[in-house]
Amino acid sequence: MTVAVKAPELDLACGDAIELARAAAEARADVAGVGEHLGVRAEDSRVATHYFEVDHPGYPGWRWAVTVARAARAKVVTVSEVVMLPGDGSLLAPAWVPWEERIEAGDVTPGVLMPTPDNDPRLEAGFTGGDTARDADPAEWQAIRAVVAELGLGRERVMSPYGRDEAAERWSAGEGGPHNAMTKQAPGVCQSCAYFVRLSGSLGRGFGACANEYSPSDGRVVAVDHGCGAHSDVAEPQRGVDLPRPVWDTISVDDLLFD
Repeated sequence: MTVAVKAPELDLACGDAIELARAAAEARADVAGVGEHLGVRAEDSRVATHYFEVDHPGYPGWRWAVTVARAARAKVVTVSEVVMLPGDGSLLAPAWVPWEERIEAGDVTPGVLMPTPDNDPRLEAGFTGGDTARDADPAEWQAIRAVVAELGLGRERVMSPYGRDEAAERWSAGEGGPHNAMTKQAPGVCQSCAYFVRLSGSLGRGFGACANEYSPSDGRVVAVDHGCGAHSDVAEPQRGVDLPRPVWDTISVDDLLFD
């Protein structure tokens, strides 16, 4: 069974206390002014809230809310509370987003730690020899570790195929990829450049690092079909200097006659 709750009736004295509520709002309005009266609402018996427009360009849609009250059998109305409340069209803070979802590329600065989630699709479990690897013969264990290290394994986590594909797409679309003005005007691509240091693993088939200090890509990952004007095959032209004949010959040789 649903019982209807009767809305409280507006107390006449509280409803007429517009100027009292305005004065209370103006006393609190140190920055934002008090605009026109927007209405009044009954909160309880002999309790009402007056709403005023906030007169400030930085607070569109906000309202001053002044709650007034009158004691039983009293004629004097007093102010209970003065606050600013958001209304329709007000500027509110965006919905809270967890830090791990809010962080973007380049946000990790010195002193910032970014934990790796357990369900990161870019990573997968690496090969560390298994739980019983240390129970094997020490010489055999060292040989296994040497092979594992040579293959680039031995880590708790390694990049998954999804992580490698995501990195390849991001690098190809970046400044080190082939689709930019630098590559279009380059005399050659990085794959044929002496300063190109290829990456290891599957990513090495398409990417490497630039080691030319004069290149804008120095120390960065570049695609094999990326290029710049600092290609190693660009030879400096030999510029010989041809001296012109003198305008006036001031050099002469005297013939010496010997007896």
